[in-house]
Amino acid sequence: MSHSLSEIWVYLSATPLLGLTLTLLAYQAAFWLYRRAGFHPLANPVLLSVSFIAVLLLVTGMPYKTYFDGAQFVHFLLGPATVALAIPLHAQWPKLKAMAGPLVIALVAGSLTAALSAYAIGALLGASRESLMSLAPKSVTTPIAMAVAESLGGLPSLTAVLVITTGILGAVGARYLYRLLRIDDHAVRGFAIGIASHGIGTARAFQVSEQAGAFAALAMGLNGLLTAVSLPWLLPWLERLLGR
Repeated sequence: MSHSLSEIWVYLSATPLLGLTLTLLAYQAAFWLYRRAGFHPLANPVLLSVSFIAVLLLVTGMPYKTYFDGAQFVHFLLGPATVALAIPLHAQWPKLKAMAGPLVIALVAGSLTAALSAYAIGALLGASRESLMSLAPKSVTTPIAMAVAESLGGLPSLTAVLVITTGILGAVGARYLYRLLRIDDHAVRGFAIGIASHGIGTARAFQVSEQAGAFAALAMGLNGLLTAVSLPWLLPWLERLLGR
């Protein structure tokens, strides 16, 4: 029986669509657990589904490339999904215009703080230049972060891990921080998590309310744009200033 199952797995693992199927099943299982846990942040479905896939790849010995050959279909849909986030944002246009000034200030402050604090902490702990350049764009959505890290001489693969970790930590811990700081406005909450925790934080914001999700999507997009423009000249200037 086990021999037959092994043969079936060998056959299926050669099929590109297996990666897509595993991804969808893992997320459905993770979301079921998330719902059963009362949507508790610690049961974040992204964290759970990533864990499920990682364990499965380790147990079966499936190469990541084989898995991603199928999972890349989901990756492709990230672009259209991101553009579609403009639809709920349009419904928040009156509030967006009223808050335009504070949002611009929050964007610049949040974006620079996220990048420079990561760089500074890494430098104080003695991280290599490659690691520092991989750390700096950690709060930006993965495709932009990897491209920025590569242009700066960082390691895109390390940046991808840091981005996902940052997003999960933000999605898990934001609610408690907002309560501690007594921040109740959903627009403010959404914009903050969108800057700090990109797509994963935005997905969590949409689960709270459409307004929080819309402002998180706006912050995610603007932070990606600002980081992609500013970091390639800001960090080399900072290195020269510090004599590194």
